[in-house]
Amino acid sequence: MKYDVIVIGAGLAGLVATAEIADKGKKVLLVDQEPEASFGGQAWWSFGGLFLVDSPEQRRMGIKDSKELAWQDWLGTAGFDRLEDEDYWGRKWAEAYVDFAAEEKRSWLRSMGVKFFPVVGWAERGGYLAEGHGNSVPRFHIVWGTGPGIVEPFERRVREHIKTGLVDYRPRHRVDYLIDESGTVTGAGGSVLVPDDVKRGEESSRQVLWDFEYKADAVIVSSGGIGANFELIRKNWPARLGEAPEQMIAGVPAHVDGRMLSITEKTGGRIVNRDRMWHYTEGIKNWNPIWNKHGIRILPGPSSIWFDAEGNRFPTPNFPGFDTLGTLEAIQRTGYDYSWFILTEKMIEKEFALSGSEQNPDLTGKSIKKLLTRILPGPPGPVKAFMNKGEDFIVEDNLEDLVHGMNQLVGNHLLDKEVIQRQIQARDREMDNTFTKDLQITALRGARKYKGDKLIRVAAPHKILDPKNGPLIAVKLNILSRKTLGGLQTDLSARVLDSVGKPIPGLYAAGEVAGFGGGGVHGYRALEGTFLGGCLFSGRVAGRAVAKEVGSEVFNGEKIKT
Repeated sequence: MKYDVIVIGAGLAGLVATAEIADKGKKVLLVDQEPEASFGGQAWWSFGGLFLVDSPEQRRMGIKDSKELAWQDWLGTAGFDRLEDEDYWGRKWAEAYVDFAAEEKRSWLRSMGVKFFPVVGWAERGGYLAEGHGNSVPRFHIVWGTGPGIVEPFERRVREHIKTGLVDYRPRHRVDYLIDESGTVTGAGGSVLVPDDVKRGEESSRQVLWDFEYKADAVIVSSGGIGANFELIRKNWPARLGEAPEQMIAGVPAHVDGRMLSITEKTGGRIVNRDRMWHYTEGIKNWNPIWNKHGIRILPGPSSIWFDAEGNRFPTPNFPGFDTLGTLEAIQRTGYDYSWFILTEKMIEKEFALSGSEQNPDLTGKSIKKLLTRILPGPPGPVKAFMNKGEDFIVEDNLEDLVHGMNQLVGNHLLDKEVIQRQIQARDREMDNTFTKDLQITALRGARKYKGDKLIRVAAPHKILDPKNGPLIAVKLNILSRKTLGGLQTDLSARVLDSVGKPIPGLYAAGEVAGFGGGGVHGYRALEGTFLGGCLFSGRVAGRAVAKEVGSEVFNGEKIKT
């Protein structure tokens, strides 16, 4: 059967592209190697944070934002330094994306029923100069419904087109090659895998039933990154981040393996910025895992004291929530692949959120009643479950027992109670005045000047070793794999480019496989809320570009060539 377009990957970027193409009356084949239970891909598991600029939610919170300030932050964060080559298109995509985030993005999503939690979060706070890394203001808008809430409108649109026959959705179809006819991509072939009733996120069978091959006027690759492929992560690990970690936990399911990157490269597509990646430093092992080495990221407030594996406090600006990759570099240069938070129950009840739709049943379920329980004393339910059941958590009434438990957990005696006590006592002495030389204390006091942080995100400053603020809590933090920042280089129409910068006829890419646009829209670092947003934007660009270039339209049930 001949289609107008084949879309490879039913994650968020693939769904957006498919919906946009089918809306124009084009016939789309949507294939994915996973069962239908995984429709929506990684986005379904996400916390649902989106980067918006000068939004009504920001203005209601008293935040003064602008496209100029956002672009300043993006450039300071990305650090584009390959502008004549690998960063050429990534920077152009970045500028287009910031325009999108400041203009049409919110209204486009709202038109499909997407709503936002009213308190805007402040992620990647930076801690450097004004032109350096980080968000100058809060920009992290949480979708009401989290990841499933952002997937739903595009899933709905695609399923409507499935009913009308414009979209032919085929799960368990793994693409093994692209069809290249005289330099033009004209289809895809691969293996039909056995049906599998595993639940969303669980590893599915790779047993093959038979082969398939389909033709189309264009192919869009939207297959995701390499986050579960530890071998490929280590192969591409940049020296600037120290040695690759010996131990990591996985922030994504096993099917996020990067297969289509190499397959597309064999067809002539150029991969750029392989050494750029995004892994979190605050990973904890899931006590109730769904996939192998399943990890959850803590979304921390700024008050926890961060120690390396030997019990040395990390220097400025390696504070919780300030610079993910800067802290990753600091951790890896210690020679260990883990670190520690030490905090109080007063801190954890306000400052710990857990990434993931399943870890936020109130927001995911759109339950105001459950949401209101967050203001009650004590940690939120999912956090409390990790305190009680998670192997990375230690809770004690005194520092001596806490440090003993920390050493026991990792099976060594690297931590000295006296050394840790000295550093915390020094920090606590700084709390006696409203002024201080400890920049972490300055930062958390500054954060509370933003009413969103004061209300729900940053605990009132207090002494850690004061028993009235206890019990004490230690959390072992693991490196958590997550995102690919490099990928297939694409122009502003999402066309995949070859080694000399020319578009490959018939071949497009969107989402993480394309570095969220251009082969690296983020440069070296991300501002958060820009991964889902990058899938939305690049999927939309790819879908609309393809719809203009290829195929047929359907009128009154008849197919007419355009």
